[in-house]
Amino acid sequence: MAMTAHLDSLNSKHADLDAKIADEERRPHPDEATIHALKKLKLRIKDELANLERVH
Repeated sequence: MAMTAHLDSLNSKHADLDAKIADEERRPHPDEATIHALKKLKLRIKDELANLERVH
């Protein structure tokens, strides 16, 4: 059960980052450094999700 909650939490964070990236990209003058940092975090979460799903 704890693993499912952790996976749900990571999926939620991944979706939140996706929304933040989209919001930033829609701005008239998007901050590329912010977009880069958000994408880096999103990739880290995606990698963690892949590792957890592979193990279980």
